[in-house]
Amino acid sequence: MRKLFYLHTALLLISLPAAAQTTPAVEIFGGYQYARINPGEGVDGFNQNGWNAALQVNANDWFGLVADFSGVYGTPTINIPGGGTADLDTNFHSFLFGPQISYRRHERVTPFVRALFGAIRANAEAFGTSESQNAFGMALGGGLDVNVHDRVALRLIQADYVLSRFEGFSGQTENQHNARLSFGIVFRLGSRD
Repeated sequence: MRKLFYLHTALLLISLPAAAQTTPAVEIFGGYQYARINPGEGVDGFNQNGWNAALQVNANDWFGLVADFSGVYGTPTINIPGGGTADLDTNFHSFLFGPQISYRRHERVTPFVRALFGAIRANAEAFGTSESQNAFGMALGGGLDVNVHDRVALRLIQADYVLSRFEGFSGQTENQHNARLSFGIVFRLGSRD
């Protein structure tokens, strides 16, 4: 009887780490975003704040597909090439999709890397005139989730390099090299195991 008790106890203890490492079928992220926007040649960069949300569908314990949406807002004063300044009421919204690779071998933390592609929409208003542009967008980065429960994690950091290709003040399409940081909460639904 005692051996049977020890066997059951050992099996229970062995299965506990496995239970903590279950792979969710779907992960939903929502949180705050800080962005550094670099409009292009001859224009100083500026900071903006906003939100970031993502839906991830996991194919297995390491590979998932992500739909990432975000928006940042602000009213920076920028120097205009050729002289002068302008207060721009600006906002940027991104619609990005792509793969994410997660490392789920530790029960407390889940680091990840990803490559997302899609579109970014920029709106700017100054002197009563408004202009909007849509452009190609790409985000390369990663982050770290800290598991607080089987179904909830805190995204301590998500850092992305964001490339956009908007038409600049010169009339030419330019690469804009931007950065963003996001923080928030991840809800995990279902199970792939």
